[in-house]
Amino acid sequence: NLRFDDTNPEKENIEYIEAIKKDIEWLGYKWNSMHYSSDYFEKIYKYALSLIENNFAYVDSSSPEVIKKERGTLTEPGTNSKDRDRTIEENIKLFNEMKEGNFSDGEYVLRLKINMLSPNINMRDPVIYRIKKFEHHRTGNDWCIYPMYDFTHCISDAIENITHSLCTLEFEDHRPLYDWFIEHLPVPSRPRQIEFARLNTSYTMTSKRKLKQLVDSEAVEGWDDPRMPTLAGLRRLGYPPAAIRHFCEEVGTSRSDSIVDVAMLESAVRNQL
Repeated sequence: NLRFDDTNPEKENIEYIEAIKKDIEWLGYKWNSMHYSSDYFEKIYKYALSLIENNFAYVDSSSPEVIKKERGTLTEPGTNSKDRDRTIEENIKLFNEMKEGNFSDGEYVLRLKINMLSPNINMRDPVIYRIKKFEHHRTGNDWCIYPMYDFTHCISDAIENITHSLCTLEFEDHRPLYDWFIEHLPVPSRPRQIEFARLNTSYTMTSKRKLKQLVDSEAVEGWDDPRMPTLAGLRRLGYPPAAIRHFCEEVGTSRSDSIVDVAMLESAVRNQL
């Protein structure tokens, strides 16, 4: 499957979706079916309701600043929210009112009720729904509450019967939360998350945020500028897709972060040409 996790309507852009599809096809791969997380918004909403009904989630009126402060630090435990002990009935009522658009952005969020003393900050009552009155590129104005990525990710995997969800190492601390969702939700399958190191090459900046600054400031012509370390840039530079596939096979996957000499990529290109 090819799935786009379009959970934040403010940051979704059809331009990126089409570019990703084009890159995958250029690399020589095809997908059987294409999905969007927004396809599952109704199901995800019902799963959230089931968590409230089982007293595993509550509606919180705290500001983002207060929530961040109460979650503690890596060395200090978190503290419970003032709204943590709302009744189940009150939480259901507020959550439905959030869905109906009765509140403004940021006025309420839906949080899990796990453990504010957990050594893993991701398990300290994370937010799973927020209010965003922003038009979505696929669902329009049907929704004004949107699920967070961590909540959506595992549910989408389970719905699509994904067996192994492969992530980069920065998601390792999120795995206990992924497993918690699978354990506490009546999902149709039980996917497993596994992490591996991302592919870094020497002398190459791969941060999407920093590359976007180059595009937005017009320091480069666009995402397909031949100087950009993007698939679109390499394509325009003349790199054969088979060379990139071979390079990735040669590097392999690892559990330890490392930097691969960019000469390996250039060698793979020369051999292919």
